[in-house]
Amino acid sequence: MIGNAVPGVHKAVKWNSPLYGIKDDGWFLSLHCFNTYIKVAFFRGTSLDPVPPVDSKNQETGYVHIREADTLDEALTTSRVKQASRLSGERM
Repeated sequence: MIGNAVPGVHKAVKWNSPLYGIKDDGWFLSLHCFNTYIKVAFFRGTSLDPVPPVDSKNQETGYVHIREADTLDEALTTSRVKQASRLSGERM
């Protein structure tokens, strides 16, 4: 879904978590897999519309938790991914 939403997206793995970003502009999204859910971290999440529902200790980051029983809103997720890809990314 991320690759379709953002053609040419760059991918990497750091701390056992996939990262997605734009070349020379940093990372805009990360996935963290836990036993009961996947945490999608939008590094500039507070700038998205709508803002992701789960807050972070970092003022700008917003999270979406996806559980196995959840029905993923693909249109909303794709919109957030596209929005996030247009914002300046996180340098790591």
